[in-house]
Amino acid sequence: MLKTINILSLGLLTLGMSMPVMAGITFGSAESETGALTLSGTLRVNYQDKDYGEDVSDQKIKLDAAILRLAYDSPDWFGKTEYRCYQYDTLCDFSTLVYAYAGYRLNKTNHLTVGLQPIPFGPGRFWDSSFYAGINNTMGLQDIHNLGVNYHFEMPSATQFDLAYFASDGGNYHGQSKDSARYSANMVKSSDPLKTNLQEKNMWMARVDQELKFLNNDDLKVSAGASYWYSQIENHKTAENGSRNTWALFNRINYKNLNIVLTGGRQSITNKDDLTADRSGFGSFDSEYDIANQGYFYTVDSSYRFDHVRGALSITPYLVFSGFDKKQKQFQNSQRNIAGLAWEYKNTTLYTEYLMSKNDPFVGGRSSSLAKGDDGKWNKLLNLMLVYNF
Repeated sequence: MLKTINILSLGLLTLGMSMPVMAGITFGSAESETGALTLSGTLRVNYQDKDYGEDVSDQKIKLDAAILRLAYDSPDWFGKTEYRCYQYDTLCDFSTLVYAYAGYRLNKTNHLTVGLQPIPFGPGRFWDSSFYAGINNTMGLQDIHNLGVNYHFEMPSATQFDLAYFASDGGNYHGQSKDSARYSANMVKSSDPLKTNLQEKNMWMARVDQELKFLNNDDLKVSAGASYWYSQIENHKTAENGSRNTWALFNRINYKNLNIVLTGGRQSITNKDDLTADRSGFGSFDSEYDIANQGYFYTVDSSYRFDHVRGALSITPYLVFSGFDKKQKQFQNSQRNIAGLAWEYKNTTLYTEYLMSKNDPFVGGRSSSLAKGDDGKWNKLLNLMLVYNF
């Protein structure tokens, strides 16, 4: 059984129900020439109840993570960095840098960013409203941070473009694994000599996001977009270079407080590996697992926000359906579906989520779940996450 991951951390913000960071200490002013420096953080406490068809003994409240952020903002320049310290067994037994980048504003809409930053793939950094995140997060498609440069520009036609080049992934940090102590799900050097030993490099990405003004009015906002990802894959076992060709289409629909985000695409990886040409080794959150090289992925996200239910309390129910349909007929498809409620009060958010998942390495599965699959049975998980921002 793959090492259980208590948290697939998506951090403070979630797509469609993001909570503004009101906490923190700010020095200076963002409107001044010297700019403003803001220090902020987050503490998270977690409880999980697992129904994986076997006895579990970790049903307890525990400290999940401590997060520290530093941000700089001025009329021309900006920058952000974030570091996280997790607790699986002991405090900080896994810790990692999430992002660290600087940017320059060319004008009000266009900017250039350099450093370890979110990739412009799919509808945004996050594809759904849940805390735990859909299975495409585990696949290394959403909430991924790589090292490179991104140029973002907008046109009067309400069209947004991103053109990016990433030289490498975000790297390996502190943990128990050989090469999987990382926040983002990346290709890794496996600890098993029979599995792949891969490194992704020279990643080229493009994304276009178009607001559909002819459908929009005061209550309805609709947009659609597409993104493409090409990269080289260095196989350290065969000394050959493979490639990744992956694309995604997405659609956002916002009607008053209702948000729907649809994302779908195709993954195609050629790893030039003699033993495992149909799968590649990935790693994240100090765990290593295989992913099928060919298949179609999807995420369907819906949420509705009830503001000021009682004073400053807001409640957001959400449903997330996500999956990976693999091209290899002998491989079992993977799914992760989530129903939840987010309770937001000032600087505190409580996520209450119920997950149903199969062939999923982070919900009752094994390291082979996202490749050939496991027993194909549905596993259930109750996930409660208390997030306090300061």
